[in-house]
Amino acid sequence: MSDKSDAQKLGAAEDLLRIEGLTKAYPGVVANDDVSFTIKPGEVHALLGENGAGKSTLVKMIYGLVKPDAGTMTFKGARFAPPEPRAARASGVAMVFQHFSLFEALSVAENIALGMEDPPKMRDLAARIREVSQTYGLPLDPDQMVGDLSAGERQRVEIIRCLLQNPKLLIMDEPTSVLTPQEVSILFQTLEKLRGEGRSILYISHKLEEIRALCDTATILRLGKKVATCNPRMETARAMAEMMVGQTLHVPQKAPRVAQDVVLEIDGLDLPARAAFGTSLKQISLSVQRGEILGIGGVAGNGQDELTAVIAGEVLVAPGKVRLAGSDIGHKGPIFRRELGLLSAPEERLGHAAAPDMSLTENGLLSASAREALESRGMINWSASRAFARKVIEAFDVRTPSEATAARALSGGNLQKFVIGREIIQKPDVLVVNQPTWGVDASAAAAIRQALLDLAAQGAGIVVISQDLDELMEISDRFAALNEGRLTAPVPAAGLTVDEIGLMMGGAHDLEAAE
Repeated sequence: MSDKSDAQKLGAAEDLLRIEGLTKAYPGVVANDDVSFTIKPGEVHALLGENGAGKSTLVKMIYGLVKPDAGTMTFKGARFAPPEPRAARASGVAMVFQHFSLFEALSVAENIALGMEDPPKMRDLAARIREVSQTYGLPLDPDQMVGDLSAGERQRVEIIRCLLQNPKLLIMDEPTSVLTPQEVSILFQTLEKLRGEGRSILYISHKLEEIRALCDTATILRLGKKVATCNPRMETARAMAEMMVGQTLHVPQKAPRVAQDVVLEIDGLDLPARAAFGTSLKQISLSVQRGEILGIGGVAGNGQDELTAVIAGEVLVAPGKVRLAGSDIGHKGPIFRRELGLLSAPEERLGHAAAPDMSLTENGLLSASAREALESRGMINWSASRAFARKVIEAFDVRTPSEATAARALSGGNLQKFVIGREIIQKPDVLVVNQPTWGVDASAAAAIRQALLDLAAQGAGIVVISQDLDELMEISDRFAALNEGRLTAPVPAAGLTVDEIGLMMGGAHDLEAAE
């Protein structure tokens, strides 16, 4: 008995963070159910699970944003129950969130100062930022405006802000979702350096090959419960995905495509930036055939949002610049285009693709009113609207108590499934989607990609704008890249190499000339 107790104490002393029996319930759902695991010093520990599996709630409890209903945490051998993030940071826990919390009109140093309890003089802080950023291979200019930074550089600001706190545990939520392959490599080098210093990292990602390359241990959640712990290097990505979903993973199947008539055309479009930190579109030309998926890649901030807005009709352009099935629609807004069969799903889920405080029924109505006959003569058919929302929920496995749930109450991945599913179910003639699987798990991503492939097989023309190059290569018939508001000439996706894609993303508009 004594020997066992001594061994337990020794094991506890070796753990940086010990979680035992953490439970958190909300009305209608148990987010975490008796979850236990440990993180050791110098360990990169993956936290895996489907959307709605409980990952976000769990890390929020560690970071002091949510109070557990039951269970305990021990950090560095002492009881740990942070009442707020400030207390977690003071104890040595830092977190880089999936969505950046930065002010574009402020400099790097000013943004970092806002996140500090007692910031030093700006000159001293700038020197410290330069020192830390150089030490960890994340170069940053403290005087540069955040609005002028790329997505990868903005993430560096968040990471440096955390490192200035000298954390023992760094929590990272989907850290590579907005990074190029080169930026991912730099980030991994930084994380390896942190591991070498004895710091621990709790790493959340849906990119399972990254998990296999980087992480020492993986804890897998399903429906709020821990279902497995594994060494990612000893498992395949598919095996880990199947642990997450509890069933065999479906692999998207692409049917042979037959060339058909052009359904969407953009011809020589120039569009000045609408915002101070926006991107101007320059001589954009493209065409999409019925039954075709045109994949558009590029680093965030190179005109993806602007191009989506032009196709969707949120930004009107000169006559003759945008045509749908041969008809000029450049001067027509989103409602007119939706009635004609051109639908869209923008990147920003809350506030753009969905109204946060409206229910899923109401959000479905906003998008599908005309095509699904959900209103007539100014009167809403609420029964049909609820049925439409339920249809989306069931078809795309949206984890929610009901269609009456507010959009903001869903996890990011589940809201993404609802937003994409809402458009696909309306069977558009043309669909433009920006980041269709951003933040969703492997099973949901496979389902969304298959739904896009099926829609194309039914004759729709689809434009998929994504930073996930594996995704684009899996589903696209042709590929183009956006760089500083310019679009490369589309080329067949089959057989494209990583080097060729990199050249296109870097602004090479003629692959043969670039070679």
